[in-house]
Amino acid sequence: MTWDPVHLPDLRGRSYAVTGGNAGIGYFAAEQLASAGASVILMSRSKDRLVAAEAALRGQVPDADVSSVVLDLASLASVRGAAAALSALPALDGIFLNGGPMLGARARTQDGFPLLAGTHPIANFALVAGVLDRLADTGTRRQRPSRIVHASTSFVHRWNLPVDDLLQQPKLGLRAYTQAKTATEMFAFELDRRLRAARLPVASIVTHPGVAADAKTPERPGVRDATRPYQRNPFTPWAQGKDAGAWPAVRALTDPDAVGGDYFGPANGARGLPVKAEKLSRTALPEPAIAHALWAQLSQLSGVDLHLPTSS
Repeated sequence: MTWDPVHLPDLRGRSYAVTGGNAGIGYFAAEQLASAGASVILMSRSKDRLVAAEAALRGQVPDADVSSVVLDLASLASVRGAAAALSALPALDGIFLNGGPMLGARARTQDGFPLLAGTHPIANFALVAGVLDRLADTGTRRQRPSRIVHASTSFVHRWNLPVDDLLQQPKLGLRAYTQAKTATEMFAFELDRRLRAARLPVASIVTHPGVAADAKTPERPGVRDATRPYQRNPFTPWAQGKDAGAWPAVRALTDPDAVGGDYFGPANGARGLPVKAEKLSRTALPEPAIAHALWAQLSQLSGVDLHLPTSS
């Protein structure tokens, strides 16, 4: 179908959580959802930045129903607490797993994991496990699947990095980030297969934003302004703003025709309207043993047993 990101479906009565919702793509995804009437829950590790993001969002959408939950993806204890807060909501129609750093190959999480693996696939595995019951209950009551939307990157298409041991992280920052996102994609597609096998009304969908640069992003007080300096991006001439970078995720969350296992990205790869993109067979359809091994690894590292039938 033709998708107009400026004119979204009526989302009144629906509720969406966005990790990394205090800035960048996460903030603009939340703003777009709120503009269509949805209740949005911003999630980030900084309470002060969440307060600023809530104020900025209400400045754009005066009648917005927006709240926040503190979530530090570098702490599994914080992930558990945030999941409990979301599970206590009356309903949860979707969650956008957008949070997590892009740099920090030498850093560690509070639990001792490499930062990028710890804050992307490991933390998200734990977060999904903590909110899955609420998503499934909402999907059952709405009689339409709830959505889990995973943020990936086009760098996964460029580099084929192993995920058999996420504790062995590449030393180069961008490669470490790509390894984490490769695991993210594999987990997302395996999750969808298991959700289908369990016949749960929840869809797992992957997105990537293309190239989104701060320099082309609209200003928002306390979110994107002179008080929030940013580094120069050499790809800015070919980039779009982070508001447009949010479009694939918003479509994945709200398009009534989207289904589990879909993959959305910009039309020309780097920028443009959100469309269904070509999936990588090595992440979307790996050998079952590889997908099952990654699932077991994420379960062991996160300390969470996510009970879903094994996919074939």
